[in-house]
Amino acid sequence: MLKTALIELFGIEHPVIQGGMTYLGNAELVAAVSNAGGLGVLGTGNAPPEWVREQIALVQMLTDRPFGINILLTSPFVKEVVKVVIAARVPIVATGGGNPSPYIPELRVAGLKVMPVVSSVVLAKHLESLGVNALVAEGMESGGHIGELTTMALVPQVVDSVRIPVVAAGGIADGRGLVAALALGAQGVQIGTRFICAEECIAHPKFKQRLLRANSCATTVIGQFIGHSVRCLQNRMTQEFLAMEKGGASKEELEHFSQGKFYSGVIEGDTDNGLLMAGQDAGLIKEIKPAKEIIEQMVAEAEAIIARLGVYSIRGGYQ
Repeated sequence: MLKTALIELFGIEHPVIQGGMTYLGNAELVAAVSNAGGLGVLGTGNAPPEWVREQIALVQMLTDRPFGINILLTSPFVKEVVKVVIAARVPIVATGGGNPSPYIPELRVAGLKVMPVVSSVVLAKHLESLGVNALVAEGMESGGHIGELTTMALVPQVVDSVRIPVVAAGGIADGRGLVAALALGAQGVQIGTRFICAEECIAHPKFKQRLLRANSCATTVIGQFIGHSVRCLQNRMTQEFLAMEKGGASKEELEHFSQGKFYSGVIEGDTDNGLLMAGQDAGLIKEIKPAKEIIEQMVAEAEAIIARLGVYSIRGGYQ
């Protein structure tokens, strides 16, 4: 079995973390991932504290394994959600959507492990100095809000700049990606898009089918002109958004146009006019299966590759 510092840090069986996906990373998926030996992460998005409290309680009913929660720093309820998380003593807190520095001291004083998502070396080094326990280095291949560096370029630079465990994210969907991440110095991987096609994920069936039909050129990036780049599946919505961007639409006009389209796409199934956040690994997803099978297949494939490469290095050729 693969054993890394991440496994020891979080008390999990496999170095696989589920990304905290807004709307989709709910209690059922989180519990399924954690029960399978990975780390399920509850996605809070812009949800109010009452919803977050209810979801935490449900996760605790469905699993006795470690789990985490992702706090979106741009949420209007971020301060209230932090208090809910501390009161519920969720063992692991991931953060996304900005710099979590203002909240790290109270999370650490409460005894919670903190794992921010970063897209730059500068932020990684700063957060390590504040006492975070691990970092997710997320490349621009990932779905949703992205930075400018690729996973291949970002991960080793972050690994070289800090002493705490680093998790690789962005474009990873199988055992090959896991092995590559380990080779870059990461202690595990975070995956989101692949778990959309888990049986336990509440994503609309039409969204899942779009992912299954995706190819290597299925995604595009919108929002670059306004400084909020988002990777998603190409559809009518992205074509209209990009046309508005190129036409000089204001930030307010673009935000108004996209309002509510994420929910309508991933939950209500409007795959033409909705916003379908997904990573470049979408073309690697070929079937819907339980989260347990996704994790077990990924780990088994990684172990087989590592064993084969070990034979190669010792005997000078594949056996």
